[in-house]
Amino acid sequence: MKKITVADFDPAEYIETPEDVFLTLKVALEENDPEFLLSVIGDIARSKGMAQLARNLNLDRKGLYKAFSAEGNPSFSTVVKVLDNLGFRLDIQHKKAS
Repeated sequence: MKKITVADFDPAEYIETPEDVFLTLKVALEENDPEFLLSVIGDIARSKGMAQLARNLNLDRKGLYKAFSAEGNPSFSTVVKVLDNLGFRLDIQHKKAS
């Protein structure tokens, strides 16, 4: 039987334009899953260059990677700073009645 190999999927490789970032964040927020949202923000940060982002925010690159890893738990302040540096802000809306 022939062995099949599958490459790891890295979402960061597919987030290229500001519209990609916007739609990715929008979908992540709609899932209402904090861990998923943090993971997506990490993917977006990597797609834009984690080292430069860390420099812009005056943070440690390794610490920023760790904060948005599966084991990470970034502060709300860090999340807001990262989103701001990426050109976004959090917004709130009424939940639609079901």
